[in-house]
Amino acid sequence: MIQPLAYIHPQAKIADNVVVEPFAVIHKDVEIGEGTWIGSNVVIMDGARIGKNCRVFPGSVISGVPQDLKFAGEVTTAEIGDNTTIRECVTINRGTKDKWKTVIGKNCLIQAYSHIAHDCEVGDFCIFSNSTTLAGHITIGDYVVLAGLVAIHQFVKVGSHAFVTGGSLVRKDVPPYVKAAREPLSYVGINSVGLRRRGFSAEKINEIQEIYRVLFVKNNNVTKALDIIEAEFQPTEIRDEIVDFIRNSNRGVMRGFGTGSKER
Repeated sequence: MIQPLAYIHPQAKIADNVVVEPFAVIHKDVEIGEGTWIGSNVVIMDGARIGKNCRVFPGSVISGVPQDLKFAGEVTTAEIGDNTTIRECVTINRGTKDKWKTVIGKNCLIQAYSHIAHDCEVGDFCIFSNSTTLAGHITIGDYVVLAGLVAIHQFVKVGSHAFVTGGSLVRKDVPPYVKAAREPLSYVGINSVGLRRRGFSAEKINEIQEIYRVLFVKNNNVTKALDIIEAEFQPTEIRDEIVDFIRNSNRGVMRGFGTGSKER
């Protein structure tokens, strides 16, 4: 159902059962999947690719031109997966020639006034609380929870199942499965509550905790900690995911527990 006071470019590709409320504006190069609801005063610009059963609340701007001075008008996209909810006044910019797209995964909840800049890649089942801000080129894993007013520096990576507390400034990479807090951002434990909710066994949670004790609690530098982890822990998917994340961190990982811990 498309309200007569909405504007939709005749070449936009809108599924038959999409609902578009009054005063929404949908530009030419836009695709919207079945069952999606577009609220009043939403602006969906060229390059938007919105999946099925999404909800976009009033005041949001999807696929706006990147706030990047190097952007030269290249044809790029902003892609939003199925069943994702975009709350009021969220802004999601499309990509640049770096990655050619900005991607939000499936089953995500992006709460009011959040901003996701160009070339970000967000996994599935993520929750970003109010006024979360992502600079460009950020990579977020699956099941990540960012509390309110979190701000993340460009090119940072946040691993799957991580939780970042409200008001945090994220300048370094946040490994998977952890809780991050304090200033500067530091390891404060593993995200055990979230892991239990998602069906992780006590054995797997204990494995994660023991790995991070070596990495962040026992005052080892990163190189030594990784050597100990690979020598003393049996190879598992979890162990290898953590080790690979740390080894491939370009910005370095956040601080460990206490002031004596060393950053990469």
